Amino acid sequence: AQQPGTPLSDQEYHQFFKFLRITIQASTACHLRELYGCQNSLVQRLDEYENHGVIPPGPICSELPGNPFFHNFCTFSLYRCIMKKYFLKV
Repeated sequence: AQQPGTPLSDQEYHQFFKFLRITIQASTACHLRELYGCQNSLVQRLDEYENHGVIPPGPICSELPGNPFFHNFCTFSLYRCIMKKYFLKV
């Protein structure tokens, strides 16, 4: 364990920036979703990419304990964006 106030090691910096890049990309995808909606072709391509080529039909069940059910993938994705739970899985 590092002393509080000391800089990260090279490996720790790599992990730190890797996480930031992923989070920024997820945030950008959410921005597109909020601006253009789920019917936008780019948003649909992102959804397909996230789901190995097919947007799952509803209903969607998630790992989220309090709200496990969503009518469709779009609703689930919007929820993740609003709550900033970018990596919550179905």
